[in-house]
Amino acid sequence: MKILVTGAHGFVGQALCRHIRASGHELVAVVRQVATECDEIALGTLDAQTDWRNALSGVDVVVHLAGRAHAADASGDDVDAIYHAANVEVTRNLAEQAREAGVQRFVFVSTIKVNGESTLPGRPFLADDTPAPEDAYGRSKLEAERCVAGLCAGSPMTYTVIRPPLVYGPGVKANFRSMMKWLCRGLPLPLGAIDNQRSLVGLENLVDLIMTAMRHPMAANQVFLAGDGEDLSTPALLTCLGSALGYKARLLPVPAAWLRGLAGCLGKASVARRLCASLQVDIDKTCSRLDWMPPITTEQGLRQTAAAFLEERTRD
Repeated sequence: MKILVTGAHGFVGQALCRHIRASGHELVAVVRQVATECDEIALGTLDAQTDWRNALSGVDVVVHLAGRAHAADASGDDVDAIYHAANVEVTRNLAEQAREAGVQRFVFVSTIKVNGESTLPGRPFLADDTPAPEDAYGRSKLEAERCVAGLCAGSPMTYTVIRPPLVYGPGVKANFRSMMKWLCRGLPLPLGAIDNQRSLVGLENLVDLIMTAMRHPMAANQVFLAGDGEDLSTPALLTCLGSALGYKARLLPVPAAWLRGLAGCLGKASVARRLCASLQVDIDKTCSRLDWMPPITTEQGLRQTAAAFLEERTRD
């Protein structure tokens, strides 16, 4: 099987490409800048006019990971336009050319933000829920999903959409890496009183699910949620992660309402919501339809993540 992966130098892309290479499949890894592997193709900045024909030659499966998740320097209508260009128009152009090239399956890795930002207690998101994105990023991913589904309708090319929540694993950056830094410094964190439940997906589990979705006949023209199948509160996550790092999490029992109020005053309401609110996903459809189970537990994934982080600190 010949597989094209966009965003091959990204967090998920690097892990997926390593897995594809190890599995013996032929890989076309699309990167934006200089190629560092013989199976990589540098196409520069992707846009609605990118010519994919050479990269798509003989490809059986496309896994589309590339996209834009942040537009920090923009506001208002500019934000919607930026996300639309990067996440909708690029996806539309690639899917159109993939269909014309005879690609058999188009796997689009979207986001749980298509479903929404939070869930009520005991009411996890389901794959077939009515989408309810609340920000420009989530709306752009939903529109991209619909573009792919529309382009596949009536054609031999099938699609699979995967919506992951927060992805963690060796090499993780951004807020998850910041949490590990806080724990290693022994900083007291005002998060001990938060009573929520969050779903996560380990990098190894997400990559395994993508590999399954590439070839499973029951994945055709379906939407699946990704997850570890285990949910943790914010305090439980910090406690487990601290243990994996070899540091005790110092959690202060500050009421969640106080945290939300302070964060709102500081313009960090979205950060407080991610820390305090629940966001659970139900992966029953994923597991039953694809005969799939997450290969590793959350504890194993956190230990792998912590070990890689500690090794990086030693090298630095």
